[in-house]
Amino acid sequence: QVQLVESGGGLVQPGGSLRLSCTASGTIFKINYMGWYRQAPGKQRELVAEVDSVGVTDYVDSVKGRFTISRDNAKNTVYLQMNSLKPEDTAVYYCQANVQLERFSYEYSYWGQGTQVTVSS
Repeated sequence: QVQLVESGGGLVQPGGSLRLSCTASGTIFKINYMGWYRQAPGKQRELVAEVDSVGVTDYVDSVKGRFTISRDNAKNTVYLQMNSLKPEDTAVYYCQANVQLERFSYEYSYWGQGTQVTVSS
């Protein structure tokens, strides 16, 4: 089994910064893809940022230039640095990873439990 544990959420004023972390643990051969999603009240969950196994990244337009996703493969950890935060960034943020449990196994998708980010004055 694989567990993803997020941390780093909280309350921040508009224009402030937060750094989210998500660490995977358990039986892991390789993590191919990691992403951050968010879900605001009354809205659908959306992909915010993603990074593949070789470090190629992509972002939703609304966070480009403000958020940076990165990963530390040695620690099985993905980060989301969020700068210039806006009230509309308020949401529960979830990490997701596609994991190979063994060398020749299929990928399995895992989700973290979510961490609340609130941007308010």
